[in-house]
Amino acid sequence: MKIANLDDIKLHYTDEGDPNGAPIVFSNSLGTDLRLWDKIVPLLPAGLRIIRYDKRGHGLSEATPAPYKMGTLVSDVERLMDHLGVKDALFVGLSIGGMIAQGLCVKRPDLVRAVVISNSGAKIGTAEMWADRIAAVNRGGIEALADSIMERWFSKPFRQTDEFHAWRNMLVRQTVAGYTGCGAAISGTDFYTPTAGLRIPALGIAGTEDGSTPPDLVRETVDLIPGSRFALIRGAGHLPCVEKPEEYAQILNDFITGTGHVEA
Repeated sequence: MKIANLDDIKLHYTDEGDPNGAPIVFSNSLGTDLRLWDKIVPLLPAGLRIIRYDKRGHGLSEATPAPYKMGTLVSDVERLMDHLGVKDALFVGLSIGGMIAQGLCVKRPDLVRAVVISNSGAKIGTAEMWADRIAAVNRGGIEALADSIMERWFSKPFRQTDEFHAWRNMLVRQTVAGYTGCGAAISGTDFYTPTAGLRIPALGIAGTEDGSTPPDLVRETVDLIPGSRFALIRGAGHLPCVEKPEEYAQILNDFITGTGHVEA
């Protein structure tokens, strides 16, 4: 088990694959931990250094008092990458992880050579919507919103599977501070202008059944970056790497080889 002590926060992370390989960093969604990528890691090309982490208030990372700012979450992964000596990475972010990705690309272009913005947007929801969700969680815990969140996350067929219950359990077992803190960070973020200034290889991935970040939002965001690509996964919700891992990995691997991050 690996813990990075970054002075004001201790982050849990994994560092797998070739230690001298081209780095790829994964940042997960609100209410999940680094296991979000469990099905994708074995399907990646050989020769990569694969780094995953639990963001502040999630998984095995430390939970500090809410609310959080997006700049804090960006700084966390920035310091983690500096701690690990990682530069020129392919950064894959899903949902809030995709917002963190955008912020990191703008702040530290030396750390990111290409970006995947998965099931995310330059702006997600409204301040009023997030305020309502945060208030509901503070009153009744994450369980109070769990069923509605699951409907946005997963397609109806997936919600009938046994595996579905594990993801619901993962959600409700995150810390209230982590969930509401990151919710506040999303609420206060609008990256339309900074993301439009990016000039790096970029890929957007969306799911047709995503009730949190619909395909049009993902496409609108990635279209801000000239030369970007967009891929739509049919029959998948907000976490297509869980529902359709083979298809997700194929799209990701084509981008990895297409940008020269590893040899084809």
